[in-house]
Amino acid sequence: MTFSTIAALSPLDGRYAGKLANLRPLMSEQGYMHRRVQVEIAWFISLSDAGFAEFKPLSPGARTYLLGLVKNFSEADAAAIKDIEKTTNHDVKAVEYWIKSRFEARPELRTASEFVHFACTSEDINNTSHALQLKGGRDAVILPALDAVITKLRDMAHAYAAVPMLSRTHGQTASPTTVGKEIANVVVRLAAARERIARVPLMAKMNGAVGNYNAHLSAWPDFDWEAFSRKVIETPEPLGLGLTFQPYSIQIEPHDYMAELFDAVARANTILIDFSRDVWGYVSLGYFKQRLKAGEIGSSTMPHKVNPIDFENAEGNLGLANALLRHLSEKLPISRWQRDLTDSTVLRNMGVALGYAALAYQSLMIGLNKLELNEEALADDLDAAWEVLAEPIQTVMRRFGVQGAYEKLKEVTRGKTVCAEDLHGLIRSLEIPQAEKDRLLAMTPSSYTGKAAELAKRA
Repeated sequence: MTFSTIAALSPLDGRYAGKLANLRPLMSEQGYMHRRVQVEIAWFISLSDAGFAEFKPLSPGARTYLLGLVKNFSEADAAAIKDIEKTTNHDVKAVEYWIKSRFEARPELRTASEFVHFACTSEDINNTSHALQLKGGRDAVILPALDAVITKLRDMAHAYAAVPMLSRTHGQTASPTTVGKEIANVVVRLAAARERIARVPLMAKMNGAVGNYNAHLSAWPDFDWEAFSRKVIETPEPLGLGLTFQPYSIQIEPHDYMAELFDAVARANTILIDFSRDVWGYVSLGYFKQRLKAGEIGSSTMPHKVNPIDFENAEGNLGLANALLRHLSEKLPISRWQRDLTDSTVLRNMGVALGYAALAYQSLMIGLNKLELNEEALADDLDAAWEVLAEPIQTVMRRFGVQGAYEKLKEVTRGKTVCAEDLHGLIRSLEIPQAEKDRLLAMTPSSYTGKAAELAKRA
């Protein structure tokens, strides 16, 4: 049965299907089957090289053919496995039978077919496949998308490093900063979060039904199956899996690394939710304008509107991603006794969680590329907020021992509309060196930005 995207239950496969074309081959059920085939083939080839008299090393032609099954795996191959599953009602066994079916015309492989899925439990195949899926999703989609956002933000931080901006702590006027410095704050946070995502080791186990190599040792008691399993898991692709070996497990890999990874992605997303809300506010204040797109409509009744929809979409999708990611990280490390099935259905939603994150990163990039700085609005806000200079004035007063410095500035400024003349009159009356008076008299809200520009350029 063929479904139109308009009939899709999830917007990731419906409205937004075209935006997630790079993630779908990696994190879909087809991607899952593809990785299962890869794991089975890697295990099979490695067994042939283990030195067993009963399974001689495969010929170069057989190896090329087997690796070709992985490299050229198609939607039709996935559909064929699904057809087998209708009979087996077991998805991993269906993969095993499909691989064996591809041996029929090759006597060398057909003779060795019982070594497909040899001594493996389904979870030996599944956990390694999930790790490979996450490796692809993280390295090919999530990290590049975050890198694009970080690069864009870093460019903005540097470009606007010296553009003064009024701060708003608790929503009230506060010491000025620069636009670039506020963006640099996000760059530094997001870059650190990105590195935490990249550093998570993607772990896998291939140790049998309860993690003790029981079946393996029943066949070859004197063989070092743990070392063999480690080699298959850690040898780089395509001959191995290029993952990190997990030496201790029950039937399932403990999933602690998954929790660490999903928490790391959620942390990056939380930073971007914070940023999306701030930019939304800055657009509302007029600090940023948005470039118009021909034909685009902001409201069905108010034709003047240019809404910050990209940042709103990003915030919404980041929230959805985090809801799923946090459920995954809290649920997956928990399994009753040596195995229950609650992780299996939950794991099928990894792609959904990462999909909402990837969609949000795209929305952010679209929104960021529409922004135009409105320096006039920024300057007007600063010029209307002379009260922010109460901080440097009272700080200089305290330097020179003027008693009650804070209280004097509070009396002049708190809850009042303050103009330059009000502050200048106070400054001239102070018993401090004339050079310090002159320095304070020359100060404006737009010049009172500390090291903001330097910090922004350094990000």
